[in-house]
Amino acid sequence: MRNLEEFKILSQCNETRARATQFITQHGSVETPVFMPVGTLGTVKSVSPEELKAAGVQIILGNTYHLYLRPGLDVIELFSGLHKFMGWEGPILTDSGGFQIFSLAKLVTLSDEGVIFRSHIDGSKHLLSPEKTIDLQNRIGADLIMCLDNCLPYPISKDKAEEGVAMTTSWARRCKSVWEIQKKNALFGIVQGGAFNDLRKRSVDELAEIGFSGYAVGGLSVGEPKECLLDAAGYTLEQLPKDSPKYVMGVGAPEDILELVSLGADMFDCVLPTRNARNGSLFTSFGTINICNAAFKQDIQPLDPECNCYTCKNYSRAYLRHLYMAKELLAYRLNTIHNISYYSSLMKRIREAISNGVFLSFKKNFYDLRKCDNGL
Repeated sequence: MRNLEEFKILSQCNETRARATQFITQHGSVETPVFMPVGTLGTVKSVSPEELKAAGVQIILGNTYHLYLRPGLDVIELFSGLHKFMGWEGPILTDSGGFQIFSLAKLVTLSDEGVIFRSHIDGSKHLLSPEKTIDLQNRIGADLIMCLDNCLPYPISKDKAEEGVAMTTSWARRCKSVWEIQKKNALFGIVQGGAFNDLRKRSVDELAEIGFSGYAVGGLSVGEPKECLLDAAGYTLEQLPKDSPKYVMGVGAPEDILELVSLGADMFDCVLPTRNARNGSLFTSFGTINICNAAFKQDIQPLDPECNCYTCKNYSRAYLRHLYMAKELLAYRLNTIHNISYYSSLMKRIREAISNGVFLSFKKNFYDLRKCDNGL
């Protein structure tokens, strides 16, 4: 997606801001609302690219910070980019690495120049500047890339949040200048501003003036209450340009996705479905279940009778529980296939509901069908 003309609004909900859209990348088209499984190190943990495709995944997320440190861009470039290195033929979005620097690395210096940090792996010192993050993402070969932003914690004072917005805008302008030299992909700007709507409006206005292929709502899922997340995201989404994709970063609970789609969000990513799968927490049409539950020991039913994924078509709850309790590696693969399939199916059904003009009734039915989280 190099030009905004390749972004299309296919249908909209009259009662909410929910919309179904489509955009085109060098590795295929993407229909939204869409969920992007997180493949931080060039893999979505425990599953293969073929299994992702079979599960209905359109686009995955990689991370510049992690790939830069391990295996290193020199290795990835031997394969002309991440797609061939990991065997994934579809679109890839890469995060700039800003969030990981503030959450994982030992921060040394934060300035207008960029971020000097020490690796969480070996303590080595590195500089990540706006110019470098664009270069790294171009070398990775991602289809959608992100500006370097100053990811703000929660809570934060307004003065500090204002400084963060100013730095994010400055870095975004420098990212755009470097990106324009090659324009190999689509560049997204990231909105900051904490819980302060006036600062988020300022951030939106400044980024829109610079002009990007898409816009992301950043600075969420950093410890704020759910009400604050929805309020900040809802306000920001309403301010963003309507003729570009709108991406809410790091949000992934099914209920949150539904609410944010109602508020106009197009794109989501989160480790929730894969991490929960490895912890035995599985999403179903009737709620979330813990496969460790003793009630499943002799349960011959599929995990979710409404699901058509590989796991549900071939294995029982009893078998899945046995694998998980025995710590067999197959448990993580089968659980992850199911959770990712659940998310892909949910997003597809949301798109269809919007296109058919029944999004509100779909949303109501979604909540009505979800029972207690014991799955019984």
